[in-house]
Amino acid sequence: MSTTQPIGVFDSGYGGLTVLKGIVGQLPQYDYVYLGDNARTPYGTRSFETVYQYTLECVQHLFRMGCRLVILACNTASAKALRNIQQLDLPRIAPDRRVLGVIRPTTEVIGNYTKNGHVGILATPGTVASESYRVEIEKFFPQVAVYQEACPMWVPLVENGEAAHDGADYFIRQHIRRLLDQSPAIDTILLACTHYPLLLPKIRQYAPEGVTLLSQGEIVAASLADYLRRHPELESQCSKGGTLRFFTTDSAEYFGRQAGLFWGDPVQAEQLKL
Repeated sequence: MSTTQPIGVFDSGYGGLTVLKGIVGQLPQYDYVYLGDNARTPYGTRSFETVYQYTLECVQHLFRMGCRLVILACNTASAKALRNIQQLDLPRIAPDRRVLGVIRPTTEVIGNYTKNGHVGILATPGTVASESYRVEIEKFFPQVAVYQEACPMWVPLVENGEAAHDGADYFIRQHIRRLLDQSPAIDTILLACTHYPLLLPKIRQYAPEGVTLLSQGEIVAASLADYLRRHPELESQCSKGGTLRFFTTDSAEYFGRQAGLFWGDPVQAEQLKL
């Protein structure tokens, strides 16, 4: 059991580092623990039950490390596991702890960015199939029309270091065209996968001029800051040493090198067994 009480950030692999980077940028005073379940990634093609089970195991491990608050910095885990964990598991195993996701913070504000009410979602097949974004946006902005496009090749492009190379152009151009074919009126596009910010320069290249492109890191960070302000009883339990620790369920050495694509610099990671 950890003697500190860090904020836990979980992802199926590396992409959540883009969310963690946004959070640390706005809230550097807290201690953080990042856990990537790289040994079992990708989550996007797995069943709801499998994603739920894997996510719950990782959340419980972060609890054992002292985390009072865990952020699921993974759209697939947020879509397929968060509700069950919040409603079924926390009351039973950890009623004093909290688990938050990345979908709700985004859907709470996305309607503020569109001028004409046409929003596009670029995401993994699992996130699109869950319909989570469509359902959540409907709650907050019922007047907004939502169009979704699954981009199964984008995560492999990023993780294989092809984000800035010519090989990425075909797939980026293809999926943006397919999204806009659903509605040429789309004026706001959400990158609903934490890997996709690394493709932003090429997405900008193929998206129409004037379309707003949204990444989740800064949005989730602002939402977390607001959540902590509104829950001082939880905020006071989060330790404030400004430390960062990185864990992976796969090779720590390999994770450390690959993490540099998302974090900006290589990181020192530790391997753990669930």
